[in-house]
Amino acid sequence: MRVVIHGLTKEFVSGPKGEKKVRALAGVDLEVRDQEFFGVIGPTGCGKTTLLHILAGLEKPTDGSVEFVGDKRTEAMVSMVFQDAALMPWRTVERNVPLGPEFRKQSVPIYKRVTQFFLEMVRMLDFSGSHPAELSGGMKQKVAIARALANDPEVIVMDEPFASLDAQTRLLLREELLSIWEKHKKTVILVTHNIEEAVMLCDRVAVMSASPGVIKSVVTVDLPRPRGFKSMTNPDFVRCLDKIWDLLRYEVDRAMKENHPSRVEEQPAPRRKTIFDWW
Repeated sequence: MRVVIHGLTKEFVSGPKGEKKVRALAGVDLEVRDQEFFGVIGPTGCGKTTLLHILAGLEKPTDGSVEFVGDKRTEAMVSMVFQDAALMPWRTVERNVPLGPEFRKQSVPIYKRVTQFFLEMVRMLDFSGSHPAELSGGMKQKVAIARALANDPEVIVMDEPFASLDAQTRLLLREELLSIWEKHKKTVILVTHNIEEAVMLCDRVAVMSASPGVIKSVVTVDLPRPRGFKSMTNPDFVRCLDKIWDLLRYEVDRAMKENHPSRVEEQPAPRRKTIFDWW
């Protein structure tokens, strides 16, 4: 399913009387192709996560439109994978995965089969009876990916899903994610701060400007698939890294200057929204 974004703008209002307005997105135009693995990268605060929230239906745009274009309909089932996995701590792994089918009131035998299928796919079937507190960070993200797939979405949006993991675990999960995508060919939109990750995973990468965010450029990753650790030694891989960094460097520098780095430590970090905030 294609995702067509036109003139997408998002403003947040704050203050006792709503007198303060912060523009996160300032007219984003973008098209993601059917079954494409698409990346979005940009400096901190450029509106990447806000863009994903709008695509997932968790936020409403101030202006502009998002259209899902498929063979039969113009509305898509969208699943989101959060940075912190956002699993329900009181449920076991096998009870976290089938949330989508369960909320749609599918029969228990159906969503049990779906759960088993996707847990086996992410190699977590042996941990079906475990609770999230018993899992490592990488294992939690595997369960979150299985949960997104179990919802049978046309589009999956991923908000820095590997950012909190160690380098070795990130490498392994990237390869597993690519293997899963090759089998199912869902349309995937990935937000990341990691240029190497974007090049490893994606067909194309959109580079966003500093806040308010717009699409500065879209870079095609012209590397053969399947990709893995050895792909990073390909000279074309390095050239693509350089091309994206050349586009991104000015925006990162501008964002740092606008945020007054001398006062960054004085400001508390904003809390990231999770799946629980929209219940």
